[in-house]
Amino acid sequence: MTTVDRLMRLTGRCALITGATGWLGRTIADTLAELGAELILVDRPGSQFEPFVRELSERWAVSIQSESCDLECPSQRSDLLKKLRGDRMSLSVIINNAAFVSTSELSGWAVPFESQTVETWRRALEVNLTAPFHLCQGLMPLLKQAEGATIINIGSIYGMFGPDWQLYEGTSMANVAAYAASKGGLVQLTRWLSTTLAPSVRVNAISPGGILRGQPEVFVKRYEARTPLARMAREDDFRGAVAYLATDLSAYVTGQILAVDGGWGVW
Repeated sequence: MTTVDRLMRLTGRCALITGATGWLGRTIADTLAELGAELILVDRPGSQFEPFVRELSERWAVSIQSESCDLECPSQRSDLLKKLRGDRMSLSVIINNAAFVSTSELSGWAVPFESQTVETWRRALEVNLTAPFHLCQGLMPLLKQAEGATIINIGSIYGMFGPDWQLYEGTSMANVAAYAASKGGLVQLTRWLSTTLAPSVRVNAISPGGILRGQPEVFVKRYEARTPLARMAREDDFRGAVAYLATDLSAYVTGQILAVDGGWGVW
């Protein structure tokens, strides 16, 4: 008899996570390791892999591989794909988490619309949208041979809804056009891939709401007042969604955008 405990186990499966050493990436990696998955952690050159790998290994006793890759660079992505395919490894889960976000330190990025630059727009689309396309395409042969193959794209409420500018009044915070456009594209890529890769690979997305990370108090209060659950998200709020979509708990789910936003999108 199938049990929920059995459905949610990832023992013997391997998961690749981009942006793995970031705040959300670390939570995703820890969640999948707890469920028994072997991990491939991907992040930019210079990322602090070693202490994180050691921490995960000691806590969950799973196999962990780290790979440095600047996802903005097509040749580095190609090198990563060549290496992974050459290793002839089994790969069951891809989580496209890496992205330029509103706090990324880029010129012409977190500034008023009239100052947002075309060059930075292109950079954001390269990392946030083109890289997931490239990785999914290049790793498709490995996924199609694996048990429980699934892709999870990390979208955003701003890939689904327009910004409420009243939240930002009197703060130095910004809401970036390229971020919204790239996340909106990722949402639609999720749907497109879900029919294209079916039935051997499931493809879904998680659409996070705002995550509490030291924003100005006035912004936080406004955001909480607009959110049915009356708070901003914490990284731990995404563990359940990741576990659900990465495991056989969601074996009959594909092409879906799971909003983890405290109810933000119901208004």
